[in-house]
Amino acid sequence: MSELEQLTLTAGAQVCGQMIQRQNHKTPYYLGKGKLQELGELKKTLGCDTVIFDDELTPTQQRNLENAIGEKVIDRTALILDIFSKHARTKAGQIQVELAQHEYLLPRLAGQWSHLERLGGGIGTRGPGETQIETDRRLIRGRIKKLKRELEKLAAHRSRYNGQRMRSGKPLVSLVGYTNAGKSTLFNKLSNAHVIVQNKLFATLDPVTRRVNLPSGDMMLLTDTVGFINKLPPTLISAFHATLEDLQKADLLLHIVDCASSHCFEQIRIVDDTLKSLGLADRPRLIIYNKVDLLRSNYENTDSMDSAKTDIFISAKSGFNTESLLLNIQSSLVKSWGRR
Repeated sequence: MSELEQLTLTAGAQVCGQMIQRQNHKTPYYLGKGKLQELGELKKTLGCDTVIFDDELTPTQQRNLENAIGEKVIDRTALILDIFSKHARTKAGQIQVELAQHEYLLPRLAGQWSHLERLGGGIGTRGPGETQIETDRRLIRGRIKKLKRELEKLAAHRSRYNGQRMRSGKPLVSLVGYTNAGKSTLFNKLSNAHVIVQNKLFATLDPVTRRVNLPSGDMMLLTDTVGFINKLPPTLISAFHATLEDLQKADLLLHIVDCASSHCFEQIRIVDDTLKSLGLADRPRLIIYNKVDLLRSNYENTDSMDSAKTDIFISAKSGFNTESLLLNIQSSLVKSWGRR
């Protein structure tokens, strides 16, 4: 719920209150009858105009909730899509967000025409609603096909670029991790770039690549990618497949972890599961514990922390231990590329 609140704030809304219910089975209203009534009363007391649910609602659940509550209802997926639409800057990012939005909207079109259902039967009421829905569906399906064709063209362009990169002999290193773990801050520190850094979820959406000099004098390409999150919507994973393909080309993954977060190890598990779903479980990887400057203990003494020898503790903000990080990256690339 804390993460849902952060997402809501990132989207530009104000949180009035929250409610939790543990359900063992699905219901047409998502909530039980008692909780649904309690929610309606809470809405009147707080004066809110939108209710956000932490799971993805079915079209029927969303429609039933809006009718029962009398206010706009959105789910976690719609909230994340809204944030992505605000943060997409490149053409590829904007296309991918629009594709995800259309794929999310398509099964929910019936609810847009519920006012026609209330007209009842009889002469003059048969057909218009269904016809309009089918028209909208056809338009959206056509738009989805067009967006996918545009993404294929962009993917072909990236493929040519990756071919040039392979011929140049420069290794590719990609930053991955939970959203707001400090990937962009570390990217700026290592590459002297000026990627936007904000203490918000999904501040970075479009991947950025820069050259970085290693201690040996060799050069690598470093890519900053979109952050992962719990319950990442399937429509986003599908739409951003082209962007996530950049990870497939990486010679080394730097898994950035916010070690100051109380959910640190849960976030590690989520990133691991996401990488596994992308077929990257066996890709060479370094785990980088970031934000050690926010720990209460002396962050320069990290020997007491339970970690593997390959784990590295840094502060991307202050630059603490980034030189050691570059040495570890260099050593890992030597092993993966078979060079010395």
